[in-house]
Amino acid sequence: MHAKKDSLPSNILASIRNRKKRLDAAHSEKKPRSDGTLIASYNVHKCVGNDRRFDPERTSRVIHEIDADVIALQEADTRFGERTGILDLGRLERETGLIPVPVNGMAKAHGWHGNVVLFKRGLVRDVHQINLPGLEPRGALVAELDLEHGGALRIIAAHFGLLRHSRAQQAKMLVELMADKREVPTILLGDLNEWRLGDRSSLHTFQSAFGPQPLAVPSFPARLPVLALDRIMANRKGVVTAVETHDTPLARIASDHLPVKAVVNLKRVEELAAKA
Repeated sequence: MHAKKDSLPSNILASIRNRKKRLDAAHSEKKPRSDGTLIASYNVHKCVGNDRRFDPERTSRVIHEIDADVIALQEADTRFGERTGILDLGRLERETGLIPVPVNGMAKAHGWHGNVVLFKRGLVRDVHQINLPGLEPRGALVAELDLEHGGALRIIAAHFGLLRHSRAQQAKMLVELMADKREVPTILLGDLNEWRLGDRSSLHTFQSAFGPQPLAVPSFPARLPVLALDRIMANRKGVVTAVETHDTPLARIASDHLPVKAVVNLKRVEELAAKA
């Protein structure tokens, strides 16, 4: 007889076995915030939670919980027809200090193809709205920010497609976009919809610009995350701390994705920029 093989990949089984540890950590006393700039990425799923309720107020409360200095949102607009923003960005600004990076030509939408970048205390130097290739309409928002506490930082916020071939094209386009500006400290974050690893993964394309990929952190589905669809990576080694999920009771129900977050060491960014 042959030994029965696990029907799930080992990384998924490990995620399930470690779920209790993550839940216990989420219920423990809140850790003190690390020094640096907290960045986050959150696919808000058009503010529809795992209970199938449309609840923008609940989504906003998760954003409050994260308390990021820079946060990229995906699916923050309706998808079809005349895209319309579904969060109260004015209220978010009043309550958290987060302001949206401006986009052009989208009268009612919050962002670009549903991508929104919000930040605290700083200036927007430049913004580019990128149409990504593929069968589905997808995009990336590139924002160059002067943050009040730390200097210049480029943010690439993206939402990749569901098709493997499209993701490969989209990753290649973003790497080519950086070809002439690799000296600029850059953070890529968003829902990259890629769970595979190895040479056939679209993530492999990013190694030329971002180096080896950080350890995968499962963020989907939110109730029992086993797939690392949401990513944060930097084009400078040591600039970003270990990525972790924002795993709270509210976040587990508010969307089908958990937010992911990390701390950027802006002093390190300045040191690297001075040496460039």
